[in-house]
Amino acid sequence: MQGEKLRDFIVDQLEEIKAQDIKILAIGEKSTIADYMVICSGTSSRHVKSIATLLIKELKEREQPPIGIEGEDAAEWVLVDTGDVIVHIMMPTTRDYYQLEKLWE
Repeated sequence: MQGEKLRDFIVDQLEEIKAQDIKILAIGEKSTIADYMVICSGTSSRHVKSIATLLIKELKEREQPPIGIEGEDAAEWVLVDTGDVIVHIMMPTTRDYYQLEKLWE
């Protein structure tokens, strides 16, 4: 899976896992690191970690394992890098502080 198909799969998984405030940013024209960035929030650090764990599990089952994962231990902000899509799963306070949407728009 690549590009839009991978993005759609990830968003479907995040919705199923009850991630909140899911935003999709097309960053392909601004950066070479990925085509899309998906940002979402969890209700607690446990929820953030659970979202990340379940997303990673689903990606592996679809033979699209992440190439990088950061922040799983603290679970304030977990980054899941699939190559074409970078997923940021954040606590609302962390998301408000870093304002990635404004940075990449």
